[in-house]
Parts: sequence; structure tokens; C-alpha cells
Amino acid sequence: MTQYASSKVDDAPAPVSASALCALGAMSALLSGDHREPDILRIAAESVSSAGCCDALGCYRLVGGEYRLGTGQSAPPDLDAQLRARNGAGRLRLPGRRWAWALPLRDRSGVVGAIVVGADREPSQEEMFLLTVLARLASVALADGMRRERAAAVAADLTEVNERLSATVLWLRRRTHVQEVLSDAAAYGGGEQGIADALGQLTGLPVAVEDPFGNLRAWSGPGRPDPYPKAPPRQREQLLRRLAAHNGPLRVRDRVIILVKPRTEILGTLALIDPDDTAVDAEIFALAYSSTMLGLELAHQRNLAEIELRLRRELVDDLLSGADGDSAFARAEALGYDLHGEHYVVLVHGVDSASAEAVARAATALELPFLHGRRSGMVVLITDRRPDPAALHRTVRAHLDTAPVAIGISGRCARPADFVRAFDDARHAIDIRLRSPTPDGATAYDELGFYRLIDAARTDGRVERFIREWLGLLLDYDRDRNADLVYTLSQYLECGGNYDDSAAALHIHRSTLRYRLGRIRQLTGFDLRDVDTRFTLQAATRAWRFLSSTAPPDRPSRATDRTTPD
Repeated sequence: MTQYASSKVDDAPAPVSASALCALGAMSALLSGDHREPDILRIAAESVSSAGCCDALGCYRLVGGEYRLGTGQSAPPDLDAQLRARNGAGRLRLPGRRWAWALPLRDRSGVVGAIVVGADREPSQEEMFLLTVLARLASVALADGMRRERAAAVAADLTEVNERLSATVLWLRRRTHVQEVLSDAAAYGGGEQGIADALGQLTGLPVAVEDPFGNLRAWSGPGRPDPYPKAPPRQREQLLRRLAAHNGPLRVRDRVIILVKPRTEILGTLALIDPDDTAVDAEIFALAYSSTMLGLELAHQRNLAEIELRLRRELVDDLLSGADGDSAFARAEALGYDLHGEHYVVLVHGVDSASAEAVARAATALELPFLHGRRSGMVVLITDRRPDPAALHRTVRAHLDTAPVAIGISGRCARPADFVRAFDDARHAIDIRLRSPTPDGATAYDELGFYRLIDAARTDGRVERFIREWLGLLLDYDRDRNADLVYTLSQYLECGGNYDDSAAALHIHRSTLRYRLGRIRQLTGFDLRDVDTRFTLQAATRAWRFLSSTAPPDRPSRATDRTTPD
């Protein structure tokens, strides 16, 4: 047997016949097309018979160190081991075949597979050459096919990456546009209404901004309800808890709602009115970003209000303590208040700190420019216009639920140094009002008249001595007998000595009044017909009433319709 087949396969071939060359040309033409790996291996297997006496027994691919036969083919059990032992090239032993050979399929990395051929005789040198060339052509076709497949896979990956990149760029552009529009709305000072308008422009949907209690703060777009519906407190609290637990936009019936919560405190809610359920990712993102901007805006507004309130209170406190004039003018100007010209100090008693803003709203309703703060447990207003006492008290009471509310108004201040004195004047007016029969009301210090003298004189006890000198006997009698002679005398003098008016004011009969007046003459010896006596007694009874807080104006007598002495 000739031995070239086992060792001389790659030597220079013997002359090849024209028919063999034609067969190689035809196979080369077939393999040069754009084929996938299964087709290349099939063409190569079909072309083996054109090389002469051989048949293709199988086309193998080296995968993970093992030679695997193509789909639908079968091979002897030990063939994989033979191929691995010979690195996919050389003579094989196959049952039923006198001759078998593995033609290696190679690329730059080495052997990648093999074409197993068999025959009943050993092929000639020409036939062996043709089989070798066929294997090389198949190797080249496989390499080209793999390159094409890799290139196609890379192209597909690049296309997918480009599509994702384009989608990401579009996504970023949309979000950047949302951020720019909303940032501009906040930066240009539009406040919550500006942010609501910007969100409505971005989404094409109506927008509602509500405070924590469900009151409407801002609306943008068509269809605003009038009146605006407000949920019951318990239902509102449940909604806020749901939104807090969800921690993001939540659809509630025809709205997509999100909390406005810059830190831990809920400042309100922001909602898209979306009955047709058209809000998608872009609208939801715009809503979420708007809630962030709105939270910053509302927190900024609150901080500014707190700072301004603190500065106003500090300025008011300093003015009432005797602040320097130049400094006071500059600080007031920074707060938007003109401290030049005449001013008045207003004190409001009976209002707690939680209701202080109601006093400010009342002053605003009366169109009074003002600074306000708190001092000595009272609300303080400094205004450049003297308010009408009755109108001021009526407006303050309209904004408050508490009663009584006593208001004191100072005299005119010509310069900042006068505020200390004005505060004392307003406080004296409050004291006088609180000691009066009607503490619920307003008193202007410059209208007190006689009571200013009493208030000034009572500090050293002279008023008490004056009252004791003229009314002491009657006060003792009232105390010992549980009577009302001093009060009766006061009402009689206030009515100008008129019996009918006095009896009506005291809710007693004329005869009872006559009896009491007679008893007063007996005890004191006063002649109530004497003008000077009546004037002095009226001053004494007014001072008594001013210093006493136990004499309401409409109190009925403890002894009504009494015509005889006890």
C-alpha cells in the first residue's frame, strides 16, 4: 500500500485533471456566497463526492474541547476521542470503512472542526489533493461567515445601543426642558401660581395647588370649580397619610396627586387634573419635579415671612425701648415701612400669640400701614394713621373668636423717641378700659379726659384718699349693710339728677330712689342741690368706678322696689 496519504498530504500535488479543477472551481463558487455555517458545511459535505471515491461521513465543529456532529447526523461513539487525539486531522478507524480520514477545518486560532470522509479504497494522490483543497476552501468560507456573523452582531449591537442612546438623549432633553421651564418659573418670582402655570404648560392638563387643609392656593388651566370643593378634615388626613406612605405621585380618581413636602412638614399637595388618564412618564416626571420646586418655593416664602416677622418684632421692641432714631429709620425702611412723620401705638389685650396674625389682618383690612410685634403679653401695632377706635375694635373682633378684646390707642408720636411714652399711654388706655364697666372695646388715650387725671394721680394713693374723703361713710355703709348707696349716687349724678332716668338706669322705683338719696343725705350731710358738691361727688364716684372692677353698668339693685328702710 502506498503511504503518501498519511504523510505527504501537503506536498506538491501530482497533475490534476481538468474535471477535478472544474469541480474545485464550482465548489469555490458555491462557498464564496453569503452563507451561514450550516450551509457551508453542507456544501462542503456535498462536494466531497466530486473529489473521487470518497463520501462525507460527517462535519464536526470543535466546541468547548469536544467535536460535535451537526444536527441530524450520527457517528460512532469513539469518534470524538479519535478526533481529539489527532487534533482533528489524520487517519481514523471506522467500522465498515476500509479507509477513513479527518480533514481539518482551521482559522487563525487553529483547528475549529473537521470533515470526516471515508472510502472503500485508499484515494489517489490527486483525489487526496482535491479533498485537502476542499477542506481549506471550507475553512476560508467558515472564517468569512464567522466574520460576517460577528460584524452583523456588532452592527445589531451598535444599532441597539444607538437606539437606546437616542432614547436616553431624548429622555434627558425632555427632563432638561422640564427643569429649565420650572426653574425659570421659580426664578422669575411667579411663586406658586407661576409654578402651577409652568406645569400646566408642560403637561397640557389643569393643575391645582392646595394647602394641607385642602384649601385652593393656586389653579392653572380651564375648568376651575366654583366653589372649590373641600374634603372633610378626616378624609383629608387619610389622603395625606396615603400620599406619605406612597412617597410619590398617586392617582386618586380623576387626579394624580403628590405631596409638597420639602423636609418633614407637609406644606400642601400638587395635582394634575387628568380624568382621561392621559398622564404618562413625562407628565409624572414633570409633576414630581414641580412638587420639589414648589416645596422649595413655599419653604422659602415661609422662611422669609418668619425672618420678616422676627425683624419687625425686634424693631417694634427696640422702638418701644427707646431705639436710636437713625438706626430705626434705616431698619424700618429695609422692612418697607416709612417711620418718618407722626405715628401711633396700638395695644391689643386678650389676644394670644396664635391669634396675633388676625390682628395684622384686621389692620390690613382697614388699610393701615403698620409694624407689629408683641410686648408685655399684648399685640403691638405701630401705624402712621390714627385708627378709629370703634372701627378697629369691630374689625379685630370680626377676625377673632375670643372675647373680650381691649384695645388701647396712644397719642401722636412725632419722632421715634416718643414711642416709649406712647407705649405707656396706650397701656394706660388699656388699663382704664379693663377697669371700666365695658372692658370689651377700644379706648384712645387722648380721649380719656378726666380719667387720665385719675390714672396719673392713683400712683401715689391720692385718688384713693380723695375717694375715701368723700365717699368713705357710704362705702362703709354699703359694706356693712350689703347696700348700693355709692352706686345709686353715681348713677343719679351721671343722669344729671333726673329721677326718672336714674330710676330706669338702676331698675328701681322712683320711691326707692328717693329713699336712698334721703339716706345718703342723712349719712353724709351733703346737699345734692349744691353745684360744687355735686361736681366733687361725681368726680369721686367716677374715680371709684374707675378703680373698681365690680360695678357693671346694668346691675340691678340688691333691694329693688324697696320703699322703706331696712
